[in-house]
Amino acid sequence: MPWPTNCSASIEVLNRIKAFQQSGVAIHLHYFSDGTQSVFPPALGAICASVNVYKKNPVFKSFSLKLPYPFLAHVNTKLISTLQKDNHPILFEGLRVTGILEHINTGNRKICVRIHKDEVIHNKELSRAAVNPLRKIYYKAGSSFVNKYIGSLVADISFACITKSDCLRMREGGFDKAFHIPAFSNWQEVNCPDGIGNLCLFHGDLSEAENEKAALWLLCNVFNKVRVPFVIAGKKPSRRLRKTAELCQHTCVVSDPTDQELDDLIHKAHINVLPFLCKNITGSRLKLLHALYKGRHCVVNPAMVEGTGLEEACHIGKNSNAIASIISQLYYQPFNEEEIILRKNLLYKEYNNEENLERFTDLLW
Repeated sequence: MPWPTNCSASIEVLNRIKAFQQSGVAIHLHYFSDGTQSVFPPALGAICASVNVYKKNPVFKSFSLKLPYPFLAHVNTKLISTLQKDNHPILFEGLRVTGILEHINTGNRKICVRIHKDEVIHNKELSRAAVNPLRKIYYKAGSSFVNKYIGSLVADISFACITKSDCLRMREGGFDKAFHIPAFSNWQEVNCPDGIGNLCLFHGDLSEAENEKAALWLLCNVFNKVRVPFVIAGKKPSRRLRKTAELCQHTCVVSDPTDQELDDLIHKAHINVLPFLCKNITGSRLKLLHALYKGRHCVVNPAMVEGTGLEEACHIGKNSNAIASIISQLYYQPFNEEEIILRKNLLYKEYNNEENLERFTDLLW
């Protein structure tokens, strides 16, 4: 669902729809409502030739031994009927909505699937992070189901993978038409302040387990060693996270910042600290792009930059001690023009929305 833009995938989809529309391509958007809206937002109607909204199938109508519920929830007869009325190319946003493929006469029709993340790895990580035993079993089974489902897809479908590592896994799985097309970001111009900022910053959707885990890890393993101002900013922080941050005088949590407030924090920060602690990483890292387009120094661990091509623009620490040491060295080191030029060279080459749109166009026509 491309609106509201409350997660990385939604932001990426909306930016790509805008890019298509600006290039003269008409988009017929079909999306499944999350139940909070009965009418599609005017913002979508302004950039799409048509907008069609569907309800997900309820759980009791979506049981199968072949696919987990998230896939079956998106098999809709009205959607299938509408798509059969023409031969336009179809761009599926993620594997979860491709359950209708077996019901569509593809023929000479161009089909492309946007791989926002590797669903097999994603489900494994959700299983690993879950506390509830039933959820652990559910996600583990989901990973197995998705793996079998991918193997059943026809080989002539194109896959537009958001990271190089996800693309490599698809190719290793026998899909020669898997291509790497990076995320379409909000930012196309590097606008980093030089000089010295006045805090360290971690930001992300704190309602997601992986982001809360990273924030707590920084509090307990890095900023207990480095006594500099540290701010955690993001949506829906837990009581546990807020209480942990309150234990130290130099750390705090900013709950539910607006886009402008988050931009201001990134501008004020001297160091953006963005580790990723899952065993396996998949999908876009828009918060890393946000920090590189708008902020000063960026300190990460290897997992955060894997498959992005942005290693040169970041300071990389393999563990908590290494990250603490890098922060201590950088905190009084000005961010200079040379580093801004390096970022421009990397970001303008890899994350150029206009050029990446041309690559999408080649897959669809």
